Amino acid sequence: MESMEKITEKAQVLIEALPYIQRFNRKIIVVKYGGSAMLDEELKNRVIEDVTLLKLVGFKPIIVHGGGKDISRWIEKVGMEPEFVNGLRRTDADTMEIAEMVLNRVNKSLVAMVEKLGVAAAGISGKDGGLLHVEKRFADGQDIGFVGNVTDVNPKILFDLLERDFLPIVCPIGLDDDYMTYNINADDAACAIAKAVGAEKLAFLTDIEGVYTDPKDPSTLISELTLSEAKKLIDSGFIGGGMLPKLSNCIDAVEQGVSRVHILDGRIAHCLLLEIFTNRGIGTAILDDSQEKFFKDEA
Repeated sequence: MESMEKITEKAQVLIEALPYIQRFNRKIIVVKYGGSAMLDEELKNRVIEDVTLLKLVGFKPIIVHGGGKDISRWIEKVGMEPEFVNGLRRTDADTMEIAEMVLNRVNKSLVAMVEKLGVAAAGISGKDGGLLHVEKRFADGQDIGFVGNVTDVNPKILFDLLERDFLPIVCPIGLDDDYMTYNINADDAACAIAKAVGAEKLAFLTDIEGVYTDPKDPSTLISELTLSEAKKLIDSGFIGGGMLPKLSNCIDAVEQGVSRVHILDGRIAHCLLLEIFTNRGIGTAILDDSQEKFFKDEA
């Protein structure tokens, strides 16, 4: 039997979560799910548990998922070689066919996991209901095939699903003016969707702990960044690699009205709950200059 001390600790955790539940009740939260957290079955279960809990306590979550590592694995299985240009997958017609197949397979597996926890989920792609409209994307002038930039989002299908109490799960595929199918970077898709639905929060689950002033020193993790502070970090040249486009997406989302954007380490079990429901959090939150910082600096 649990001691009274442990029971009291659990009660304290719930009390600490209360103001956050009140603040974000009935608010839309977009979660971009990708990276290593998609490959480890235990981590995958923890992420889905987190999002399902958010749904059950009154939030309105939307999952936008990637699947790049799975796509590469299946491309190699059929004897092809994955090819990247400036971090973007070169996507010919055959690769696009594999990518769509794999992303839809991932999508429905996530739907099944949510449904197993007792929450109604609906898996869609950006093609459904004209959700994601794209134009052809180039990499430094190079033609990389069926890779798209999001030019417009029609969020009606998402609002309809949320209104009917479904948890939408979106795979990043869209259509262009000629109704050709294009693969979309999942970070970009999540950012575009968050802006279109007026999300209160956008959370990127990544393979890094967050934003550092010195990437070589874990103690320099920044818990919260205002918009102006994030821009200064980029201008300083400290931010590079895969973090640069991610932080740029964060800045863009906040400028377009998303209240707070979070960069979290998806390899940490229950990272979403730890960031959203606790005073100190575990990742980096980017917020508008007019927003008050939360209680990250309190003991």
